[in-house]
Amino acid sequence: MIRVRIPATSANLGPGFDCMGLALDLWNTFELYLTDDSEGIRVTTIGEGAGILPTGEKNLTVSVFLEELARLGEEKPKGIHIVTHNTIPCASGMGSSSTATLAGVLFAHAVAKARRGEDPADLDRSAVLESAVAIEGHGDNVAPALLGGFVIVVPNATGVITQRVPTIPVKTVVCVPAYNYLTSQARAALPAEYSKADAIYNIGRAMLVAEALRAGDDELLRRAMTDRIHEPYRLNSIPGAQQAKERALDAGAVSVCLSGAGPGVIAFARDGFDRIGREMNAAFADAGLTSRYWILDAEPNGTRIGRLPV
Repeated sequence: MIRVRIPATSANLGPGFDCMGLALDLWNTFELYLTDDSEGIRVTTIGEGAGILPTGEKNLTVSVFLEELARLGEEKPKGIHIVTHNTIPCASGMGSSSTATLAGVLFAHAVAKARRGEDPADLDRSAVLESAVAIEGHGDNVAPALLGGFVIVVPNATGVITQRVPTIPVKTVVCVPAYNYLTSQARAALPAEYSKADAIYNIGRAMLVAEALRAGDDELLRRAMTDRIHEPYRLNSIPGAQQAKERALDAGAVSVCLSGAGPGVIAFARDGFDRIGREMNAAFADAGLTSRYWILDAEPNGTRIGRLPV
């Protein structure tokens, strides 16, 4: 019926906690097939997460799909088969779970459109985004995944405010250790309150990071990409992460931060990408962890939506 191709993302980008994210050129693809033979729910996962992710109603894409259908006033289909082709590693800080959430919302809106006799691929992205942000609780992954590029996103009383900021082309190295660091753990590590000084520190630097990416100002990005809101509380929980940051900078990275909540670390660079990746791998190895790295361009266009042949 419909296929959606959704990019990886890196959220926060240092000081932009829950408000900034960047789409990356690594993809999960989701295909939705509906049947009338009451065959129930099946999920087939190919690639990252195969044999690990749930294959039935507890699958995140399925649960979001069904919840969003109900919210839209639509009946549950008799038979559902979702096929996912994943290249984004799970629990990595690269937005894998957000692609699953976004796919579920997109599928629900596509089914509603198809039942009205409309093109299921012609979706209202603003309505999709509002639902996805409401489900996630913040939009720093789903907004860039849907819209592409570097996105600033904040909630307001009527939904969300988003702004795509045009940027000079940028390349990143993302290193992900084999370490089970759940988002729930990462959230629990944060304090309940922050000082005014820390709030001022982060607000100013988040604005500077946005300007540095817009202007391609590497020196500004290097100076601005520091944080007092989340990284100090999370880095020590991820063996080797602090050392990976330091070794990436020593290898020539412009700036380095946690990718999302971690455990992945993202380095911005102009050259020496493999050297930076190998140094981060070595830092995690010294801490007793295996790791992988990807050299990724920023993805400017975001989610692709298309109809499947009948």
